[in-house]
Amino acid sequence: MSDRAQKTRSTAWQTALTTLQEAEPPFIPAGAHAMTVVIEYPPGDPGTPPHRHSGPAFGYVVEGEMLFELEGEPERVVRAGEAFWEQGGDVIHYQDGNNRDDIPLRFTVTMLCEPGKPMLTLVDEDELAQRADRRAPRPAGRS
Repeated sequence: MSDRAQKTRSTAWQTALTTLQEAEPPFIPAGAHAMTVVIEYPPGDPGTPPHRHSGPAFGYVVEGEMLFELEGEPERVVRAGEAFWEQGGDVIHYQDGNNRDDIPLRFTVTMLCEPGKPMLTLVDEDELAQRADRRAPRPAGRS
C-alpha cells in the first residue's frame, strides 16, 4: 500500500456504529426471508388495526412519534431516533399509529417472515374479545 493510501484511510468506521437495540427473538421461522419496509402515516392516523406478524420484527422511527402497543405490554410512545421490536408469532400488535396530529410518522420495519404466510394478518373482533385479558391496562379515557 502506498504512503498516500495509508494517510488518507479513514478511521471513522471505528466509532461509526451505535447500537440502537439488541433482542433475542424466541424463534425464527424455518426458511424465513427478511423484508424491510418503510411505513408512513399522516398526522393523527391510527395506523394498522390489531394484527400479528409471522416472525419477529425490528423497527426504527425515522420521523415523528409512534403509539406502539403489543399484547401484554403497556402502550408507549416511540420517538424519532428510537428503535422497537416485537417477537411476532401469536402475539397481537395492537397499535402502531401516529401519536401526533401535527406531523407525519415514518418508520422502518425489518421482518423475518415465515414462507407461505403473509407478513401481516389482521386480528378479528372475536379473537380480540377472547384475548382481552392479555392486553395491558389502558390509560384512562382509552379503550
